[in-house]
Amino acid sequence: MVPKQEIMQAVKKEGIKFIQLQFTDILGTVKNVTIPATELEKALDEGIFFDGSSVLGYATIEESDMRLKPDPNTFVIIPWLQEDLKTARMVCKVYDHEGNRFEGDPRAALENIMERTRKKGWVFNTAPEYEFFFLMPDEKGDPTTKPSDYGGYFDLMRDKGDNVRKEIVTYLNAMGFEVEASHHEVAPGQHEIDLRYTDAISSADRVAMMKYVTKTIAYKHGLYATFMPKPIYGVCGSGMHTHLSLMTLQGKNVFYDPKGPYKLSKSALHFIGGILKYARETCAILASSVNSYKRLVPGYEAPVYISWANRNRSAFIRVPAGREARTRIELRNPDPAGNPYLQFTVMLAAGLKGIEEKIEPPEPVERDIFHMSPEEREALGIDSLPESLGEALDCMKKSSLVREALGNHLFSHFLYIKRQEWDEYKAQVSDWEIQRLLPAL
Repeated sequence: MVPKQEIMQAVKKEGIKFIQLQFTDILGTVKNVTIPATELEKALDEGIFFDGSSVLGYATIEESDMRLKPDPNTFVIIPWLQEDLKTARMVCKVYDHEGNRFEGDPRAALENIMERTRKKGWVFNTAPEYEFFFLMPDEKGDPTTKPSDYGGYFDLMRDKGDNVRKEIVTYLNAMGFEVEASHHEVAPGQHEIDLRYTDAISSADRVAMMKYVTKTIAYKHGLYATFMPKPIYGVCGSGMHTHLSLMTLQGKNVFYDPKGPYKLSKSALHFIGGILKYARETCAILASSVNSYKRLVPGYEAPVYISWANRNRSAFIRVPAGREARTRIELRNPDPAGNPYLQFTVMLAAGLKGIEEKIEPPEPVERDIFHMSPEEREALGIDSLPESLGEALDCMKKSSLVREALGNHLFSHFLYIKRQEWDEYKAQVSDWEIQRLLPAL
């Protein structure tokens, strides 16, 4: 834990004028209250009170008084705000009116399972690959579905967002986020930024901040950045492929075994087995929007079938090249619309359950699963992910694993909010229906 005095000295030395205190609601939307730097010491000692009933998924009016306490470990200076507006950001922990950690705080769920993991002698690391679109706004500034360019994978000459992306990366690195790479993705206007691995709590903090940075810098350049999984029909959607690993407290990779199958340890294989077994139950958290399931369809490089592989990019889980300290697995169905704290929580919960129950994964499938017949997939025991948010919520509702990982408050509130979304979506009449059915019926 960074000492309070160290934070106060940094604020004085750097001439910080404001502090943004951030947290997320249950769906991952970043919330913020800004205080003058002169109030920081009081905030660190006593916290800042706010109305929890106004935050989605938090509390009722009767129990609305809540308190934010800044986490000193999350102090970073926002590099594009300078001079009289020079600002730092801190992520907050949320407490209820009695001073107890609020069980509806998504960050608390991840902290709880990370602590359970630490007691086993391990640290859970994640490294997300974030995809998003730059879209053109209309004359009112509202987003359209027109992409900012018509480049493709790794394009340079047609990548009009290259300098915008570089500016985003520059600011992220200035905040210590350690971007490993960035590039144009497959679809027009689509981009990817890859963050270096770190412990899952720090990683989720960075993801939440990265969304804010990306949207802010895009707006500065007259673009609209969206993390909607599938904003444009007929092209690839945006995912958040996440690299996962377990390390000992001494820094040794738990997943590596030079004598194991594919040089993977028993723990790695069991971790894979757990994520595969609970794939359908965790899908509503990892792919949490009705639009997520427009991405999870065959033909667009997104996983549909529950399998694992070493090289096969159509698989749900892939084990990338690189062993020893670099041994990791890549989970491919999460998308950037979700809450990273909840996403990392259920990833870890499923993997740990696999280790605890010694769940053996099936043999890896290195063939293109999309081109297999249903009979071939059935013969190999390959199941499918849910085809809709409604189906995913039905799977989650029955899951003791997800309920235990999130706690009753987050579990029940998430199901309620997302069931409302699904019910409202089901009642909509789409343009496709009007165009196809109205003239014919």
